[in-house]
Amino acid sequence: MQVAILMVHVVIAVALVVLILLQQGKGAEAGAAFGGGASQTVFGSRGSGSFLSTTTGILAAGFFVTSMALAYFATQAGQAPEAGIPDSRLIEQQRSVPTLDDSPASVDNTAPVLEESSE
Repeated sequence: MQVAILMVHVVIAVALVVLILLQQGKGAEAGAAFGGGASQTVFGSRGSGSFLSTTTGILAAGFFVTSMALAYFATQAGQAPEAGIPDSRLIEQQRSVPTLDDSPASVDNTAPVLEESSE
């Protein structure tokens, strides 16, 4: 279920980016003088503004819903049983394990010294 929502989320995100890039800005009327205005007849006499704005709003709402669903699944995954965090008693037991510095005092760790020979 989570993977399906994630795939829908990505598709909506890509569609949002494409639709936002297709929309004309406020200063786009100057482009009509160079032949850019003829492309607006595809969407009717009102232009593409209302169609693209409505579609962008619907996709933004879908993006919000899928974001909230994914956040819900992420919080539910965080409440799972402890799967990797050791208990504090286990950590204390691991600290009591002897290390290399805890060698017995009866062992002679000094380096051998060569005796000088007198000739």
